Amino acid sequence: MSRLPIIAGFGGYNAAGRSSFHHGFRRMVLESLDDQARQETLAGLGVMTQIIEADESGFKSKEGASLSLADIEAQFSDEILQTTLIRRIEKSYFDVDAAPWQQSVTVGPGNNGTSFLLSRFQLPKTIPESWTVSDYSESHVSVHLADNCDVKIDSTRNIDVKSAGQLPSGFDPGALYTSRFHPRGLQMTIVGVSDALQSLGIPWETIKSSVHPDEIAVYAGSVLSQADENGFGGMMQSRLKGGRVTAKQLPLGMNTMAADFINAYVLGSVGTTGCTTGACATFLYNLKQGVEAIQSGKARVVIAGNSAAPITQEIIDGFAAMSALGTVEGLKKVEGNDDPDLRRSSRPFGENCGFTIAEACQFVILMDDELVLELGAQVHGAVTDVFINADGFKKSISAPGPGNYITLSKAVASAREIVGEESVRTRSMVHAHGSSTPANRQTESELLDRVAETFGITDWPIAAVKAYVGHSIGPASGDQLIAALGSFKYNLVPGIKTIDCVADDVHQQRLSISVSDTSRQQIDVAFINTKGFGGNNATGVVLAPGVVEKMLAKRHGEKALAGYKVKLQAVIETAETYNQAALHGNFNIAYNFGANMIDDSLLSLSDSAIGIPGLNHQVTFNKESRYTDMI
Repeated sequence: MSRLPIIAGFGGYNAAGRSSFHHGFRRMVLESLDDQARQETLAGLGVMTQIIEADESGFKSKEGASLSLADIEAQFSDEILQTTLIRRIEKSYFDVDAAPWQQSVTVGPGNNGTSFLLSRFQLPKTIPESWTVSDYSESHVSVHLADNCDVKIDSTRNIDVKSAGQLPSGFDPGALYTSRFHPRGLQMTIVGVSDALQSLGIPWETIKSSVHPDEIAVYAGSVLSQADENGFGGMMQSRLKGGRVTAKQLPLGMNTMAADFINAYVLGSVGTTGCTTGACATFLYNLKQGVEAIQSGKARVVIAGNSAAPITQEIIDGFAAMSALGTVEGLKKVEGNDDPDLRRSSRPFGENCGFTIAEACQFVILMDDELVLELGAQVHGAVTDVFINADGFKKSISAPGPGNYITLSKAVASAREIVGEESVRTRSMVHAHGSSTPANRQTESELLDRVAETFGITDWPIAAVKAYVGHSIGPASGDQLIAALGSFKYNLVPGIKTIDCVADDVHQQRLSISVSDTSRQQIDVAFINTKGFGGNNATGVVLAPGVVEKMLAKRHGEKALAGYKVKLQAVIETAETYNQAALHGNFNIAYNFGANMIDDSLLSLSDSAIGIPGLNHQVTFNKESRYTDMI
């Protein structure tokens, strides 16, 4: 009997804002919400972007005037909305019209030669053959140039990729805690996992004391590593810039560091840890690790997720060289005008010209069903399976292949065994990869349409949230999963509002692809689909809270469920306290640098267990042999 991996908490940040309490999802479907939900999300974004202020007494303008939720919407709505979702790359990242680069030039001598002065400290150890060096003063030498010399000079150039899915303007994750020398991806890890933990409504120490130390697991990382100046980016650039590599750039650049930071500076965990990467499917790869750990009983609490900050010149150059990114010139052709709307650069299943790069951090906290009932934890959904398959032999490593047919078909068949054929046919949906490339709109739509036909689905709702937040690569399927939880909560399928109509070459005989939000009476299951280049295909099966509650009642009984609901109410109230605090700018970041470190010498060792100072439970050794039939 498998334990059920239940999503008890979730959080993070992307271009739509804060993920917990569905605020990011609400930003996507803002026009379909009631007044309270819409205005609350706008207020939270206003504080995040520093357009308005807040304290314990309420929301205020920069001038100190009190603001109601209705006031905020009336006075600041347009300004707030412009600071979110996909938009022109802001200069805090780099200037896309004048991006720094080193231009190679050849300098030649004039008719009588050319001389210049150079500081002795700057004189290269290996003198170029065309140079003749003579003393000029104690501090300088004179260099006579006899022949051509290649040099590099600081210059700038225009970058045709000008849009990205950036965190809301003015929101600086590094300013929320002591983040000195942390790459942006790790800053986002800290604030993102803090958001997920606070969303639980249960203190982490309570959870930690309820399980054995090795029953906690963390699976997180970044497929593109940390590529900015405080990580691998700075390390790779240092010699070319004439600088020195720091002691932090290499270790902090490693792709496993998100999990490492969570264990070392947030949880204080000694449990299982790891990072599995697989291009655009990386989040689902880590989620699969967590799901299987819960199902097997190896872990009772799992944090799974990813963080990525790929809005750097180098990464954009790399994807642009693959003709993978949407460009201004491409958008001009798609929109048919010389001033394209950069906010509509990501156009899944419509006429498009490439994907839009994005940054994001997304984390879910899984618990087994028994622990959920014991602690009164919230139920946002459950992940029953994540299927992963490769493409077989390939010609182009980035081209799509047959692996996704296997993953999606397995996922639908698996869900059918749990919720039944009618539920899959009439109450399921897909949060598609929807990357916004011409190849994806054809291949993924054909895949979805064929699988729908195979399983008798006639009107399959399809969402593609990259239209709103862009493609964050590693965490991208996390963006999709978090949106699926929002779909469960509000029974809404976000429309693809960056397109006017579905492209003619999209297969949609059995699909429902809408350019506006659509309301569903009930959604029982969502499929999270990812087509990662290199053959990294994955599909996750996520059950709605209502389905999970019925499963809990059947396994544990109505009496246990009644007792659980009593505990749940207090948990919901505690979680909502955090939500209100975060809306007012108090994000309560969990960062415990050097706190409560374990002294190895105080470990209590025996042949059956290890006792760890400060922890309620021991790490016990399994006395049952798994190979009794062989020994």
